[in-house]
Amino acid sequence: MLPQETIRRKRSGEALTGEEIARFVAGITDGSVSEGQVAAFAMAVWFNGMARDETVALTLAMRDSGDVLDWSGIGRPIADKHSTGGVGDNVSLMLAPIAAACGLAVPMISGRGLGHTGGTLDKLESIPGYTIMPSADRFRRTVEEVGCAIIGQTAALAPADKRIYAIRDVTATVDSVPLITASILSKKLAAGLRSLVLDVKVGNGAFMADAAEAETLARSLVAVANGAGVKTAALITDMNQPLADAAGNAVEIANCIAFLKGEKAGTRLERLVLAFAAEMLVSSGLETDLAVAGEKAARALSSGAAAEGFARMVHALGGPADLMEKADGYLAPAPVIRPVVAAESGYLAACDTRGVGLAVIELGGGRSRPDDAIAHRVGFDRLLPLGTRVEKGAEIGRVHAANAADAARAAERLAGPYRHAPPGPAGEPANLPRTSARGG
Repeated sequence: MLPQETIRRKRSGEALTGEEIARFVAGITDGSVSEGQVAAFAMAVWFNGMARDETVALTLAMRDSGDVLDWSGIGRPIADKHSTGGVGDNVSLMLAPIAAACGLAVPMISGRGLGHTGGTLDKLESIPGYTIMPSADRFRRTVEEVGCAIIGQTAALAPADKRIYAIRDVTATVDSVPLITASILSKKLAAGLRSLVLDVKVGNGAFMADAAEAETLARSLVAVANGAGVKTAALITDMNQPLADAAGNAVEIANCIAFLKGEKAGTRLERLVLAFAAEMLVSSGLETDLAVAGEKAARALSSGAAAEGFARMVHALGGPADLMEKADGYLAPAPVIRPVVAAESGYLAACDTRGVGLAVIELGGGRSRPDDAIAHRVGFDRLLPLGTRVEKGAEIGRVHAANAADAARAAERLAGPYRHAPPGPAGEPANLPRTSARGG
């Protein structure tokens, strides 16, 4: 069947067969399906959706478009976590070494920024020398020796997804449940996992702004992944404000290093990272009780074992051996760093989180086109959480920019998304995850 016929049938709301989907994905892989046809297919799916069987077929076809990793011989449970994307969401950077310090093997295949959300790979490329596309031997050796490795999607791993992913980013087809499901799971299934925990974000900074939509996505992911033989749980978490107190690339690496050194204790970010670590330990079978697992993860963080694991991973993948000790020397600062101040006194009551993510892109920290270069030094840090009492003119964050004009625009852009409430009782919104779905 011609690619345009497959597009036409999906555009008309018809259900595609597994064979049709497999042929179309094969065409994406070998280049016989054009970029325009991929975009048209993605838009047709965005409008008409896919049945569960179609989504399973799409996921498996994308998984099988390249290699599937085999981790036999590694004496640790093979586990991973994936987030559907947010602003200031650098959980994976800290979670992987914490999970490894607790006895898991975490071969984490991560992506670049998508839409207004940041990408783990873009953040890691802020580290001089870090190799996001290592050889298969180096990837395996790092996982064996360190316990974790965070890398990009190599040409041999789910190549069809890599092409679709880039096109979705610039064609307004990111927030499609079947496409999100297939994209996430094709990479994870190709990575040879035995268990997976998914962080499904909901709120004004997530692709799923509505709680019901997030629930639908979570259940779709769990159903497809468990159907493919990977024990999976999905948790829904809040994305109505930046998760970390930084949003960007190098600034989030700096935030990660501070976190692993124990400098972010008691924050929303710490609570969420430890909750996901506990879930990973239980899903993998290393622990049976979430509370016990959480205590184990907290010890891995407080003892310094996780920080040591992150440092070893960075060095094993080409980065500096002393990044943890000399981060300021390796993470070059932006030319202009200036405070962003509150427009009025009161409590920080709400945030247009998507607006913050878009402001990072406007600074050069994200992409408008698939081939755009990233400015790793730009972004925001020292962001205050919602519920904080501020006085007019007080700092609510800092902007890191390439020049004074960009800094001035970004400062105005950051101040705009925050809404103030009159002085009075206010509390920071909880960001603890809630379990949406589990499967065996």
